[in-house]
Amino acid sequence: MTPQEPGSLQSSPETAGPPVTVSITRLVEPDRIPEVTHWVQSGVNLANRYPGFLGSGWVRSRAQSREWHMLYRFADHDSLATWENSDDRLRWLDLGRDLVVESRVEKRTGIEGWFDVPQDAPASSAPPRWKQAVSIWLGFFPVNLAFTIVVGLLVPSFAGLAALPRVLITTLVLTPIMTFWVLPFVTKLIRPWLLAPPRSARTTRT
Repeated sequence: MTPQEPGSLQSSPETAGPPVTVSITRLVEPDRIPEVTHWVQSGVNLANRYPGFLGSGWVRSRAQSREWHMLYRFADHDSLATWENSDDRLRWLDLGRDLVVESRVEKRTGIEGWFDVPQDAPASSAPPRWKQAVSIWLGFFPVNLAFTIVVGLLVPSFAGLAALPRVLITTLVLTPIMTFWVLPFVTKLIRPWLLAPPRSARTTRT
């Protein structure tokens, strides 16, 4: 969700496929922050009305930074294209055309889109693999635990299945839940921690 300037990236027809994460970098003047915050939230509210919208979030690298990193996600390219080509989005973009100094748009598919940072951000901004692993575990553990308890109560015979069909059913059920709902929620919730600079970098700056 970024204002389109002449010659900037435009969406093109693509077939449905894996979830698509749109990553945006915006430069915002400090005195326009309240206006931009309101404008971005109104865009999120609009996108939330469209089928396939999976969530969004934004964060600044530090308190004094003019650079905002923003993400939003759709279930596939088709649902994303419906939003990008909608009259609602065009009207919303017109309202924010004077609010954003500069912007960059990137599109990624798959779970990794929630962890990536824009290409023009410092390489050190990308969360380390161990933080990504922690994020996935924070979502997978409670979901797997809840699934095991609920299925055990509703279908007692499930525990007696052989390991292969039991694991197959579990992963078939939990994988889409993790991809579409749990992981986007977890990464949005802990994004400031994910993108926080290493302790050594903070010590060097001080």
